[in-house]
Amino acid sequence: MPSTLSTLCLVALAAPALAHPGYGAPGKDQSGIKPIKKIQLGPRPYWLVDQMEDSPLKSKLQSCSEKEMRPSRWSIGHRGGGTLQIPEETEASIIAGTRMGAGINECDVTFTSDQQLICRHSQCDLHTTTNILTIPSLAAKCTVPFTPHNATTKKSATAKCCTSDFTLAELTQTKELCAKMDSSNSKATTPEEYQGNVPGYRTTLYSGPGTCHKMLTVKEYIALSDALGLDFTPELKTPEVKMPFGTANYTQEAFAQQLIDEFKAAKISPKRVWPQSFLYDDVLYWLRAEPKFGKQAVLLDESGDAPSTISAATASLTRYAKDGVKIVAPPLQYLVATTTGKDGKVKIVASEYAKQAKKLGLKVISWSLERSGWLADSTKGGYYYSTIANATAARGEGIVFELLDVLASKEVGVIGVFSDWSATSLSTDYPTTILYPTLGIRWVSANEVRGGVILVNNETYF
Repeated sequence: MPSTLSTLCLVALAAPALAHPGYGAPGKDQSGIKPIKKIQLGPRPYWLVDQMEDSPLKSKLQSCSEKEMRPSRWSIGHRGGGTLQIPEETEASIIAGTRMGAGINECDVTFTSDQQLICRHSQCDLHTTTNILTIPSLAAKCTVPFTPHNATTKKSATAKCCTSDFTLAELTQTKELCAKMDSSNSKATTPEEYQGNVPGYRTTLYSGPGTCHKMLTVKEYIALSDALGLDFTPELKTPEVKMPFGTANYTQEAFAQQLIDEFKAAKISPKRVWPQSFLYDDVLYWLRAEPKFGKQAVLLDESGDAPSTISAATASLTRYAKDGVKIVAPPLQYLVATTTGKDGKVKIVASEYAKQAKKLGLKVISWSLERSGWLADSTKGGYYYSTIANATAARGEGIVFELLDVLASKEVGVIGVFSDWSATSLSTDYPTTILYPTLGIRWVSANEVRGGVILVNNETYF
């Protein structure tokens, strides 16, 4: 069967959601920030194409190398979208992801000790994503203070610092508190040493001396993303403290409602918001209590991580659809499998999970591209490539766009892909196929384009 791309024609379009910047939202003043119209990919997507084996897909992608690129909601900035090289959940990461074409950007939402909302990927990751341990007045408040590596017992250095240990003011107004690349040194004997050990495929180039990336409040995230003309996908992080927290009224439902209320206060249309959660009850709450926002609520699914549980995860899709869930978001590997052709070549194909979601009419978003490091080493891409490890072993970095091509194909039809480097996932949803995905390039076949919207078989896509 030929690649989806080989039968399609190319159309470059701006996603309609990117046409309405807004200003005056609560939080940090963003009046000087405007939508980014000149998309810049940098060398990485082109390099990834160069790593591919010769094929019609590679030729089609190479033919797009000099095309003008436009932003697309198919490319979702994971933790900002510049996360591969820039500290996550920061203004700099969001702007980098937007400059590389992301049309939707993410803020992982957790809360502080005074029940205010802030963007952090985990409620308890401050010890690895910020320099908080090097500030004694704050480090003393951490849930688990820093304990150095013990050379005798060989016990690793440890610490645990949670947003719920601090007030919002402490996290956002402490001058010397800065976000950093997510890392820790298990052999550290001092808090300063604990800051190191950034993976080799990432970098500290944009977070070195003299640079201080500040954490974003949810209000600031909304104001920034609105000023950039983006859509929003806030993830309600599962609390690592017992709920209710602080007061009897601050329940999980109150937390879920507080998130929606932030968007209401900023006068953001529900059509631009894609709230997510791993907790099924959160999604059901939004469907029930906030149906306009619940319509685009995303159920994050990690219930099939083990080979023995993927069948049950696939079966659960029927319940989700029956309960009114419209969008599910499994990790990349749930959606693909491999088959070996008569020529002995390993080919990536749609998985049973993907086929069942399609059959049930569920829309699918997937995560997270560009989070795996090197694909050609002994890990073969690790977690996110676990179901296609034989293909990764055979073709290394050249597999990335093959994977995206299948995800964007009619057989899977994802409507968006989270990426730590937005330039690698900039495409659009099915029926566009892999693209220079990050490029906002859309591949359509015998379809109409009206007012920036792709119509395929009378269905409307971004």
